Amino acid sequence: MQPTFREPLPWGMDESKRRIRAVVRDTEMSPHAETAGTVIDYKVATAEQRIWSPHLSIQLNPGDTPESTEAFGRFSPRPEIWTLVMAVYLASACTLFGAMIYGLVQWMMKNPPWALLVIPVSLGTIVGLHLASLIGQSWSHDQMEVLKARWERTIELAEQISITETSS
Repeated sequence: MQPTFREPLPWGMDESKRRIRAVVRDTEMSPHAETAGTVIDYKVATAEQRIWSPHLSIQLNPGDTPESTEAFGRFSPRPEIWTLVMAVYLASACTLFGAMIYGLVQWMMKNPPWALLVIPVSLGTIVGLHLASLIGQSWSHDQMEVLKARWERTIELAEQISITETSS
């Protein structure tokens, strides 16, 4: 449900963090990005946000060699929307399993297993959320491209930083 990508960076982990933080603090990227530890988050401007607007989270991980870093990017809904979606998924899954158990007990006790009627509703909710995520991704494709372009611009600017700038 969350499109991802991986990108190798030509610097070690510490150097990557220093360069990217320097770019994110700069006036060009600071309104669009935040960084903490090894995570960089890119967001859509508040005026352009829709309920299905994505954000891009980049996680820096050690690369194959000490002189490289791997950037793992994931597009996902804004955190407040994602939390709601996961809460509905969890509630639907718990309701599904509860209905299955209760319906099975009713059936084994020779009572009408009316609880089994909840199963299609729970499954429908889960499928509906998945379809909504696919629709939201297609509607927000333009914003995903903007966020990816901001990441690419960050790397472009990070390559231009001299090593002495990152040491301070």
